[in-house]
Amino acid sequence: MRDESLATRYLPFCDAGASQVWASLQRGNRRWAAGASRRPRQDPDRRRQVAVGQSPYAVVLSCIDSRVPPEVVFDAGLGDLLVVRTAAHTVDRLVTAAVQFGPQALHARLVVVLGHQRCGAVSAAARALREQETLPGELPSIVAALEPVYTGSGGEADEVDAMVRAHTVRTVASPRVDAVLSGQAASVVGAYYSLDTGLVRRVA
Repeated sequence: MRDESLATRYLPFCDAGASQVWASLQRGNRRWAAGASRRPRQDPDRRRQVAVGQSPYAVVLSCIDSRVPPEVVFDAGLGDLLVVRTAAHTVDRLVTAAVQFGPQALHARLVVVLGHQRCGAVSAAARALREQETLPGELPSIVAALEPVYTGSGGEADEVDAMVRAHTVRTVASPRVDAVLSGQAASVVGAYYSLDTGLVRRVA
């Protein structure tokens, strides 16, 4: 009886569609932005439940930026989100595989690509491209991934944010036609997080 009670309490999205999941993420984000986070499903009972299995209702592909932790930004609980983080949410084959894992193996209904305001990785890439500078280590791979949106940014006044939004839209396009994701009926949305307000807005 206790296990049934826990399942009812902690798995509210097991049968939810992508639109319901996105609406819930938006509600959680509004709570976070308003300073009214509930920090749901973060107690010992939840920890014990997910210790034996997980059923995240969404995958979030986001930046590694320390100011943008998706579980906090969406006021989500333990086991709610499968989070994949890379610099400027850049994608390679391993990242694609990680994103596919959510819908394919765990039946997550939604994939969110989350860009954010004043992204440091995008800023560094834009500067390197503008000044024709070669960054150290493996950082040129990030620059190469962002070069198409830098080229297409059109010299807008707020170059970095224009690139972030364009890169988010561009990143969304690939999983939307991904055979694995489409076969699992997973929806993909692109969103932008404001560091100033704490709010997430859909951009794709």
